[in-house]
Amino acid sequence: MPDPSYRRTKIIATLGPATESEKDLTRLLQAGVDVVRLNMAHAKHDWTREIIRRIRTVSQKAGHEVAIMMDIKGPEIRTGDLTAPLELLAGEIFDFTIQPGAARENAEEIRSVDVNYRDLVNDVKVGNIVLVDNGLIRLEVLTKSEAHIRCRVITPGVLSSRRHINLPGVKVNLPSFTEKDRLDTLVGLEEGIDFVALSFVREAADITKLRTFLKENKSKARIVAKIEDQSAIANLDEIIRTTDVLMVARGDLGIEVPYQDLPVIQHRAVRTCLAVGRPVIIATHMLESMISQPMPTRAEITDVANAVYEQADCVMLSGETTVGKYPFECVRVLDTVSRRVEEELATDFPEPAVFIDERMKFMRSAVVMANEFPGSRIVTFTRRGLNAAGLSAHRPARAPILALTDSLQTLRQLRIVRSVEPYFIGPFGDPEKTLTRALDKLRDAGRIKTGDKLVIISDVLTTDNERVDSIQLRTVR
Repeated sequence: MPDPSYRRTKIIATLGPATESEKDLTRLLQAGVDVVRLNMAHAKHDWTREIIRRIRTVSQKAGHEVAIMMDIKGPEIRTGDLTAPLELLAGEIFDFTIQPGAARENAEEIRSVDVNYRDLVNDVKVGNIVLVDNGLIRLEVLTKSEAHIRCRVITPGVLSSRRHINLPGVKVNLPSFTEKDRLDTLVGLEEGIDFVALSFVREAADITKLRTFLKENKSKARIVAKIEDQSAIANLDEIIRTTDVLMVARGDLGIEVPYQDLPVIQHRAVRTCLAVGRPVIIATHMLESMISQPMPTRAEITDVANAVYEQADCVMLSGETTVGKYPFECVRVLDTVSRRVEEELATDFPEPAVFIDERMKFMRSAVVMANEFPGSRIVTFTRRGLNAAGLSAHRPARAPILALTDSLQTLRQLRIVRSVEPYFIGPFGDPEKTLTRALDKLRDAGRIKTGDKLVIISDVLTTDNERVDSIQLRTVR
């Protein structure tokens, strides 16, 4: 049976008014949060700096270093400000104004709203569908000019200021990494964030541009690619291979693609990530009803369970922990459901994935060995987290991966990887002495005890300076 004190699936919580105080942050960590997400859509730089430092302070006091993910806004199209909400009626003709103040035909009869993206008129075609406010309002493009786009309302609704616009199937020529993103990211890098989540990734080149920016600023932050539109689905395999982590952002994605395709896309994304050894996050609407209700719906419980059954690395909370009434209860629901499903997976687990890479085959043999010894632990030493992530990709059935590192940043970045428990032991030295220190650390932490079987993955340098990988089976004395 799996270790009851150990949860494989990692939990990401987004910080907001409901959870940003030092007291509430402490409660989040105690409830089991592994990664704290900062949503930069509306965040100010002073707040960002203060919150990052607060997270680090609370983590140190709690003795539980968590990762910080900065989720940058990315390219987005929004409606402008309105003096009062507009109730759009089915069949009504309505304009999106590209050039505010420009003359419009029949302007006195046809209502309108400004749009923040001037090239929208060049991207859309007659017949395209425009979705507003998370798809609640649906319009069809009838005609367009340099100054405005004229539409017919298909699905009516109330339009408020600054509502998000989606264009299913339309390739939008906005930059993937905006000036706001650049300024926000610089603040995060100065404060030492661990992950940058890039919104609306459409192709691998978007990730490459951000990686170049991180290198220019001497940052080792990892990239999380968020897939949110149809372009990303068309380029999914190359995006997964180029990024460090994938996020299935089901909010915008669920608007951009037919709803019946969403679970298929999620399943395919997770399978592809497992096949190439990339951590994957399932996000958005996991416990949406708990923003205002103390208990999840049965459908939400099943949705969370399905993500765990698929063996995603992380499940994520958004509005539930930013403005929700029950943020800590939400974390407990994710924790409880994950543990229960993981119990089930441990009794009926699939064979580890088969990888072509030689080193991944080496990792596979260690995982197969650990699966043969109930109650065993996998112990690995890692500077950049690659060994631990490689082992995780094989999804060991029962054994936790106890990763010893000499880097605090690597420790935090491993918080996002399924089945990995990272520990900091300071500088590596003589292999046998380092192993002794590591075992003492794990014994003091209560993670190993006398009689436990340990599958130890390590590498040593020969006198010829050649690295030799080794797998040892040891019994704790």
